[in-house]
Amino acid sequence: MLKIAISQINPIFGDLKHNTDKIIYFINKAKKENADIVVFGELSLVGYPPNDILFKSDFIKENLSYLEKIKKYTKDILVLVGFINKDKNGVYNSCAILYNGKILNIYNKNFISDGKEKKYFLKGDKIYFYKFKGYNIAVGFLEDTINFYNLYKKADLIINLCNIPFITGKLNSFIKNIENLAKKINSFIINCNLVGFFDGVLLDGFSCIFSPKKGLIYHLNRFSEDFGIFNLDLNSSYNPIDYKVYDIEELYNALCFSVRDYVNKNGFKKVIVGLSGGIDSGVVCSLATFSLGKDNVFALIMPSRFTSSLSVRDAKKICENLGIKYSIINIEKIFKSYLSLLKLDISNIDETIENIQARIRANLLMAFSNKFKYLVLNTSNKSEISCGYSTLYGDSIGALSVLGDVFKTDIYRLADYINKDKEIIPKSVIKRAPSAELRFNQKDTDKLPEYSILDPLLKLYIFDNFNYKDINKLDYKDKIVKKVIDMVYKSEYKRRQLPIPIKVSDKTFNIDIILPITNRSKF
Repeated sequence: MLKIAISQINPIFGDLKHNTDKIIYFINKAKKENADIVVFGELSLVGYPPNDILFKSDFIKENLSYLEKIKKYTKDILVLVGFINKDKNGVYNSCAILYNGKILNIYNKNFISDGKEKKYFLKGDKIYFYKFKGYNIAVGFLEDTINFYNLYKKADLIINLCNIPFITGKLNSFIKNIENLAKKINSFIINCNLVGFFDGVLLDGFSCIFSPKKGLIYHLNRFSEDFGIFNLDLNSSYNPIDYKVYDIEELYNALCFSVRDYVNKNGFKKVIVGLSGGIDSGVVCSLATFSLGKDNVFALIMPSRFTSSLSVRDAKKICENLGIKYSIINIEKIFKSYLSLLKLDISNIDETIENIQARIRANLLMAFSNKFKYLVLNTSNKSEISCGYSTLYGDSIGALSVLGDVFKTDIYRLADYINKDKEIIPKSVIKRAPSAELRFNQKDTDKLPEYSILDPLLKLYIFDNFNYKDINKLDYKDKIVKKVIDMVYKSEYKRRQLPIPIKVSDKTFNIDIILPITNRSKF
């Protein structure tokens, strides 16, 4: 029997001392459990993603020096840890195999994707096998095992270091794919993932073990640091795990975890949200409160002459239901001063007058941020961002776009989930027509199709790569299709200036999707 410890850690990129101390802590914890092996995730020593810091040779040297420190704690335990390796040819994404104070071997990742990885890493040139306590163990990375699975067929056990980005609704298919892979190779597979929110990308943990006969037989928690011991016996019959995923619940957990991780890692304690009384800001306020606690969330309600009394009432009600503090600042005096200074005719409301209101609110949010050290959370959603339905330096303000990868129709589902135990977001917020309230009787549908039409259309265009002709064959009006595609293309200059979103889909703006800013194509 082989006793294996899996350490699912949440490193902080660049804080090598912090990450090393964490790794040593879990090595010692594994020793106390009499583990034979302890595994850490891909790039666990340096954090994720390293990006252009890899062009700084001093950083790579420092990561190697900390690896030397770690190896001193490996007496009588095999340690697998992700780090950055370098030789005369270049830089590698690597796994160090440490034992009894020595580096037994270094495995350099073989499968380097065509994306960002090729910018930074060379590919390795071998598969590493190690005979340990009677087991033939293959050490690698998940992409290597998937793409070169024939090379692993002599292994009893494959230990993969992973960085698997979270995508809503994809865990079930991931489990099925790795179950099929374990069966195909006829080997046990261990995947050790990191957990944490890193520059827009969420790694959700769920480090797991698969049997070639039973499929998923063990896993750690999602959305939290975790540690577990698994006793591996090739002759034992393990019980399969039927893991159930509910997409709106995992989306809620993913957003809450990401907000908390981003705020804490970047040295903040408190956040501020511009609360309009609408559903987007209500959901963001709720997520922030559940993530950080009611004492760490502050709402700023900023009505203008166009803001309905119902919106103010609902905004206050959301704060009361959450137990968070708030202030109300009526922006009418500031708004009037702009109208006077710029000699604007209020009887002819145009985008200039609308956007001034949004930018006044942004200035107030940033003033509170500077004065009280609040981090501003952005409240825009993916439907609006796709179509450019936002004001630059106005409602686009914020350090983190909490809903920037969430379509409007899914925000309503989030609101229902938030209200599952008791009403947090009033029903009047959910039922009334969405509006920015930048003029009297304004509705989002003045400029956008109904979200029930817009979101499926955007998903076809963005996710499925349907072009205008493809979509036009479906049940959409030609005028609407042309309008939406035109808005998507004309809005890239705005999207490039938005705060980072929490990636929860296959295709996220400014992470996966980058369109030309200067662009006249209609495809």
